[in-house]
Amino acid sequence: MSDGHVFERHTKAQLPCVSGGDGVWLIDRDGKRYIDASGGAAVSSLGHSNRYVIDAAKAQLDKIAYAHTGFLTSEPAERLSNKLAKLAPEGIERVYLVSGGSEAVEAAIKLARQYFLEVGQPNRKHIISRWQSYHGNTLGALATGGNRWRRAQFEPLLPTAMHQIDACHYWRFADEGESEFDYGMRVANQLENKIIELGEDTVAAFFAEPVVGATMGAVAATKGYFKRIREICDKYGVLLVLDEVMCGAGRVGTFFASEQEDVTPDIICLAKGLGAGIQPIGAMLSSNKIYDAIASGSGFFQHGHTYMGHPVAAATGLAVIEEIERHDLLNNVNVMGEKLMDALKERFGQNPYIGDIRGRGLFLGLELVADRETKTPFDPAFGLNKLIKKAAMQEGMVCYPFGGTVDGKKGDHVLLAPPFIIDESHIEIIVDRLDKALQISFKQIGIS
Repeated sequence: MSDGHVFERHTKAQLPCVSGGDGVWLIDRDGKRYIDASGGAAVSSLGHSNRYVIDAAKAQLDKIAYAHTGFLTSEPAERLSNKLAKLAPEGIERVYLVSGGSEAVEAAIKLARQYFLEVGQPNRKHIISRWQSYHGNTLGALATGGNRWRRAQFEPLLPTAMHQIDACHYWRFADEGESEFDYGMRVANQLENKIIELGEDTVAAFFAEPVVGATMGAVAATKGYFKRIREICDKYGVLLVLDEVMCGAGRVGTFFASEQEDVTPDIICLAKGLGAGIQPIGAMLSSNKIYDAIASGSGFFQHGHTYMGHPVAAATGLAVIEEIERHDLLNNVNVMGEKLMDALKERFGQNPYIGDIRGRGLFLGLELVADRETKTPFDPAFGLNKLIKKAAMQEGMVCYPFGGTVDGKKGDHVLLAPPFIIDESHIEIIVDRLDKALQISFKQIGIS
């Protein structure tokens, strides 16, 4: 418990106090250095001392820090929106700037509902997503998400218009002998079944992460899964919303993760790496079809946040994209991502307690198991993911272990999402320190 007045995430945690940053390193006030192997929560895509972006934020502060978007727009907000629209999949042309991922998802939920009101389909009120997804911690986003542990104590407060189908995780959930394609089609077709169950003219949108982050540990869908999802959405007039809050902004090697699925969504949610941790920012991007329905109807999207379109945040987001492009960092994400994956497989590929190593770009996960043959997870009572986090910090590394990987209760994984600027020397450090953290943690639960 802290001696001060901060309301901590966990009142019993004794956390070091950060005092500085140097590239991929975080430095606490005692001078200890931690390699940031997860970018916090896949946020710090450019590390912790990028002068170009920091100077862009400072320069905007010298011009104007804030103006409410109900009265004025700003040049940075317009320039960032234009840039995102240019990078986005064809047909995605409107950008709604907010302050983070949960706000982006909340905006998407409301926009999906209002769109159907504007086009004369008021029965469309249901949202479908997937179990073991995560879409944010505000109540609407939490209800849309499928993480049972996060939802449990707030269940009485959650909207009842939210529904889930199974996740797409071939390694964990496929039937014996089932091909990747057949498995993907089977779980994708659950969406059609759910739409029919709820009523063909009552579903507004389907939400999904192209690569599931925090709740499952960098799990991408099988090839063809999202194409089938798009077909189903088109058949029943349902909007497809892809949540790229964690996996977007270059994290998986393309600026938008959906580029790798060869589908165009109707709405995209973006945040985290867009501001690289230098300023809080998020964005909801929508198709012109949706925007035009509002523009030619009521003309007013009945939503808004005080800090949406914040000039300093927008200037920061634009500078982040410019820095990624100037230094060809998406190429580095792909090259270093492949090298990190190879290093993880070489070090842990035969480890009896590492069941799966997966991911894309610099968004990688390791799933821990008590038995590789049966894929049996460790007893949640061990709190293995918490032990790994603590041991990694002791070894001088920040990573993102989490529990409930299988069903919100059982299962452990480690998520790695280092800054886009890492090189091979950093990969060696990450793998070595993760190895030590795992050895310490396994020993603490009585295995070696």
